[in-house]
Amino acid sequence: MITVIVPILLLLIIVLVPKIPYIGGKVSVALIVAGIAALIMGGFYNPVNWFLAWIDGIDRIAWVMLLALVGCIYAETQIEIGTLDTVLRSLRAKFGHSPRGLVACTMIALGLAGALLGEAIASATIVGILAVKSMDELGLNGDLICAILVIGGSMGSVMPPISQAIFLSASLLNVNPDVVVNHAYITIGIGVIFTISFVCLVFVKKDLKFDESLIPKETAWEILSKNWVTLVPLTILTVLIIFRSLPIAALQFDLVPSMLNTITVAGKPFLTWLGGILILKGFTNGIVLTMLFVSLLTLFFPVVRKNVKGILTRGLKSVWACTSVQLAAAVMLGGFYAGGQIEAVKAFAQTLNANVIKIGGSAAMSLMGMLTGSQATAQNTIFSFFGPILMDMGYTAGQAGIIGSHMAAAGQGLPPADLVTFAVAGVVGGILGRKIDPLKSMLYSSVFCFYLIVVSFIYLYLL
Repeated sequence: MITVIVPILLLLIIVLVPKIPYIGGKVSVALIVAGIAALIMGGFYNPVNWFLAWIDGIDRIAWVMLLALVGCIYAETQIEIGTLDTVLRSLRAKFGHSPRGLVACTMIALGLAGALLGEAIASATIVGILAVKSMDELGLNGDLICAILVIGGSMGSVMPPISQAIFLSASLLNVNPDVVVNHAYITIGIGVIFTISFVCLVFVKKDLKFDESLIPKETAWEILSKNWVTLVPLTILTVLIIFRSLPIAALQFDLVPSMLNTITVAGKPFLTWLGGILILKGFTNGIVLTMLFVSLLTLFFPVVRKNVKGILTRGLKSVWACTSVQLAAAVMLGGFYAGGQIEAVKAFAQTLNANVIKIGGSAAMSLMGMLTGSQATAQNTIFSFFGPILMDMGYTAGQAGIIGSHMAAAGQGLPPADLVTFAVAGVVGGILGRKIDPLKSMLYSSVFCFYLIVVSFIYLYLL
């Protein structure tokens, strides 16, 4: 495990000790150093091998980088047609007198969207970006705004009815998902209340100053009634993402207009071809494709057609601020995979005996999630054998499923490689026009991760 500890330790030292000459406090440098250290610890000394590992890392998170790009362009189209203005004025009219109320409302909306979409990134980039400007006007820093969107989306993505973590746990245990889902409604329900309360009371000061003149004289309903047409692209995007997430293909076909099905079928050969191309296959990601499609639909608005060049220019300019950090994260991720750190964690977990499986298995799942930024990877590599062992030790399927899903989801959200934060940081940074520090944002959002860990240990030792 020393090959895992050293790179992470170097990353933390560089980030947390700004007095180090030239590199102290620089997130991008810390991520690159961690990636190089992982390769060296894994026995790779040839720069050619490093380059191949970095390309692999970029390929693994290409969809995240492309999502930030497409998300910024989409956000610019929404600004152009007035969607953001409609939503912001409605939020101000309804919750503008209470900073904490605005933040709580945003997180609840994100949670509901995440529960329906099953995707934290989709929830944050579709719903969350609409409230970024409002929170910025309250005086909240960009890192915290990013964390609020990540927390809200992540809470929803673990909440049933469409929860990847819950259903994957049940699948790996080969049990009916309902036995795990019933537990999740309680654990995540309590988590939503606790986390929103914590964020609003600790991070959001009730006496934040903001311009009272910005609060509209009209009611929220009056604003929405007059400007409903600006919400059409957002509504289409939300509906398409929900349909994409539905597990029953026949239901998708019945509900989605036949025109869209025709487009999907006609475009399948091209997407299959594109999916085989390194890095560019990120464009085949369902969320990226859907957001790109809806961005193109906004061309029906004359105001968008008249300013296509300006929209693209602003989108490309705004996303550039986060590109360096995402590339550095790709370097680190590629180093972890090539250097054997991922396999080292998996091998460590497999050597544990039943007496230490509770602590060791849980730690391995969280660490795998932290290194890969993926809850699914942590479950597939660790919980595939950790889960059955728990059931052999006497845990019920519901208890084991909660432990597996919550611990993996917690690891995914912790530093240093949370893909959700990297994606959302890019979009938020683009909207605000300034750089967002993903690692600081991960520290803010870790409150929900620690809650999930606590719940997992309650199930391990008290239930």
